[in-house]
Amino acid sequence: MKHVSSPSESERRALLGTTASTTPLPSNARRSETRSILPVWTVAVLLFAIVFQSHAQDAAKFTRVEDIIYGRKHGVALTLDMLRPAEPNGLGVIFIVSGGWYSAKRAINPQFLGGFVERGYTVFAVLHGSQPKFQIAEIDKDIHRAVRFIRHNAGKFSVDPDRLGVSGASAGGHLSLLLATRGDEGVKDAKDPVDRESSAVQAVACFFPPTDFLNYGKPGEDAVGVGTLADYNAAFGPMIRTAQGRQLLGRAISPINFVSEKTPPILIVHGDADVLVPIQQAESFLKKCEEKKVPTMLIRREGKGHGWPGMDKEMEVLAGWFDQHLKARKK
Repeated sequence: MKHVSSPSESERRALLGTTASTTPLPSNARRSETRSILPVWTVAVLLFAIVFQSHAQDAAKFTRVEDIIYGRKHGVALTLDMLRPAEPNGLGVIFIVSGGWYSAKRAINPQFLGGFVERGYTVFAVLHGSQPKFQIAEIDKDIHRAVRFIRHNAGKFSVDPDRLGVSGASAGGHLSLLLATRGDEGVKDAKDPVDRESSAVQAVACFFPPTDFLNYGKPGEDAVGVGTLADYNAAFGPMIRTAQGRQLLGRAISPINFVSEKTPPILIVHGDADVLVPIQQAESFLKKCEEKKVPTMLIRREGKGHGWPGMDKEMEVLAGWFDQHLKARKK
C-alpha cells in the first residue's frame, strides 16, 4: 500500500496525466468540533453543495440526462442522473451521492464531477433511499441495484459493462467500499432481468470513508450510531439499542470485514485532521487490503478535516486512478 501526503512528481503525472497544483487550501471547520444544530439532511446537502463547490472556470462539455429510474421500493422511485461527455471513452464511473446516509438531488454537482467527465468518463450520479426512513442495510441494496441497472443497460449508455468504477465521499465512500467488497453475481433465475446482473465494480476511488464501526479511531471504539456518530443514529436503526445489537450490525456494515483477494483496486483520499471519520479508518482498511494483495493507495491530506475547499481538484487524481485500473483492464 502506498501512503503519500502529496503525490510525487511521477505519481502526479501517472494519476493526473497533466500538470496540476496540489497546494493545500484552508480547511473548513470540522463538524464534530462544533456540534451542529442543523438537521442531518442539511449537513449532507451542505457537504456537497458548499464544501465540494467547484471553482473550475471551464466546465467540461457534457449532456445531462436526469431522473433515470433504476428501481422502486415502497412506492418510491430510485433515480440517477447521467452525465455523458461530448467525447466519451466508453467507461463508466458511479458516484454515490450521500452524506450522513442522506441522498438529495440538489447535492448533485456536475462541476464537481468534471474531473471524471473531462477524461471521457460517463458519470452516473446515484441517489439512494435516505435515512431516517431507510437504514444503511437497506441503502446498501439500492447501490447494488443501481450497478445492476447500469450494467444491464450498458449498451444503451455506451459504456463497457466490465469496466465500471465507483466513487463517493464520507457515507458515499462507505457505500462505495461496501459495494466493492460485497459485489455479487446476481440471481440468475430472477424474474427481473436487472437482478440477474452482477453488482461488482472494477475500481474504487473515494474520500474519507468509514470502514470499521467497531474500531472507530482506535481498537474497540464503538461508533455504531453511538459515540462519534451518535448524531447519525437513525441511519443505523433499532439494533443499536443494545450492545449486542451494535456488535452484530457493526460487523455486517463495516467494509473491512469483507475484503478479499477479489476486492478491486482502491484509492482513498483522507484528511489527517478528520475528527468525524478518523484517518485510522482508511489506514486499517487499506492494511487489510494489502494483506489480501489488493492494489491500494492512501493520499493523506495534512491538516485537512472532513472535507475542504477545492476538493474538485482532487477529482483529477481520482480520475487518474480510474485511468490506471479501468482503461488498462482487458476486456
